[in-house]
Amino acid sequence: MKRKHINKILMMACLGLFSYESRAQDHIYSQFFNSPIYLNPALTGQFEGDLRMNLIYRNQYSGMAQNLNYLSASADLNIPDFGGGVGLLFNRSSEGTAYLVKNNIAATYSYSVGGDDFIASFGIQAGVTNRSVTWNKLVFADQIDMRLGYIPGSISAAELPDVSNKFFFDAAAGTNIVFKSMMLGASFYHINQPNESFSGAEAKLPIRMSVNASYMIPLAYNAGYSNYDGAFLIPSVIYNRQSRMSTATFGAQIKYRNLNTGLWYRTAGQGGPDAVVLSFIIDLLGGSRSGEKLRLGISHDATTSKINYTNTSGTTEASVGYQKYFRNSGNYQKFKGLQSYYFY
Repeated sequence: MKRKHINKILMMACLGLFSYESRAQDHIYSQFFNSPIYLNPALTGQFEGDLRMNLIYRNQYSGMAQNLNYLSASADLNIPDFGGGVGLLFNRSSEGTAYLVKNNIAATYSYSVGGDDFIASFGIQAGVTNRSVTWNKLVFADQIDMRLGYIPGSISAAELPDVSNKFFFDAAAGTNIVFKSMMLGASFYHINQPNESFSGAEAKLPIRMSVNASYMIPLAYNAGYSNYDGAFLIPSVIYNRQSRMSTATFGAQIKYRNLNTGLWYRTAGQGGPDAVVLSFIIDLLGGSRSGEKLRLGISHDATTSKINYTNTSGTTEASVGYQKYFRNSGNYQKFKGLQSYYFY
């Protein structure tokens, strides 16, 4: 077997092992601003309109023969008379050759207080997660020949676990504050630390802490936190920590009316390099004045870690969002002050 083929098999095995050992780590989206409820449950109902729907899909390391796909879909309602908003979130992840799959569905609620230049939101999330794995897709040591590699049709003598399916309750909470040109939020996921083990040994899902911060810098003399029609530079920082693993994303987007372009740098692990990200967003239809908006987004991660871009071909995300007012809505332009969605 050629050396490059052996190296690729070893890398695939390492990725599969990493995927299995890091099962306690949540996936992170590069287009965090296009999945607001996944970013922070306190952002539920934080938009101009009555109904908002978002869908985002992430294909990680597309050049590898691994299955690393992530999807989130959400729908939320802006209900001022109810104190904020309610929503529904669905997350799915599929990782590795054994198809380690997670499906989660959760309800979210947020309550907001504030005025024209200040708003504080508090959100909670509760749902159920199903975790499953296909054990017979795994390859064990006794199915590999040192010279030829994997032996087709071989059967391992390894004793596989009896359980391949697991259900558990999952909860999260968060808060988000907007003051003039600044937004700061924090959220905590898996606060009940559910046991997601397939065996009798306990394996608690660690709490994930997420912090988001953004600042709006006007690029035109007549633009400001009370006038959003101009061009803005919006630097942002997103930090996630779960158990001993952490990621930090630093970057900025240039937002001008219905166009939004961003450049980001993400670290992983103990602060080592992970990726450089380029994102492009366009808002169609009527825009913020009418409340109806169709948002299309695309981003690409160029891998900068040790596994490098040549081996992975990077990571691609695509997103679509839609929001609108209902017919004869009493919410139309009801709130003309500061809102979190102006930061993304």
